[in-house]
Amino acid sequence: MDTTGMLHHVEIWVPDLRRARTSWQWLLESLGYVAFQSWADGRSWRLGATYIVLEQSPALTAGHHDRSRPGLNHLAFHAGPRPRLDALVERAPSHGWTLMYADRHPYAGGRQHYAAYLENEDGFEVELVATTEPSEPR
Repeated sequence: MDTTGMLHHVEIWVPDLRRARTSWQWLLESLGYVAFQSWADGRSWRLGATYIVLEQSPALTAGHHDRSRPGLNHLAFHAGPRPRLDALVERAPSHGWTLMYADRHPYAGGRQHYAAYLENEDGFEVELVATTEPSEPR
C-alpha cells in the first residue's frame, strides 16, 4: 500500500497528560485506535499507518488550547453509522467531553452533515462524522 500523502501522525501538546488521557484514550480506542507508545510525558495510539500522540511538553507556552487562534481548530474522525455516533455522544460526558452546539446537534454542520462536535476540558475540539448510508442524501 502506497502511503504517500497520507497523514503519518498528529502530535498534540497537552497541559496535563493524566487529564488528557481520560478524554482522548476513551475516544481514540472507541474509534478503533490501539495503544502504540508510552513514555513518561506522552502516549500514542495507532490506527493503520496513522498515529496520534499526546505529550505534556515542558516547552508549552500556554495552559489551554484556543481553537480560535491560528493553528489547529479541530480534528475530524469518521465515526461509523449514525447509531454508533449517537452512542459515542451519549458516553462522551463521562469521559471528559462536552457536546458543542447542542441546540443544532446533530446537524450543526448543516442538514446534510450528521456529526457531533465535542470539546474536552483543555479546549480541544473533535468532530465525529457519521457514515452516510447509500440511500441517504450527501
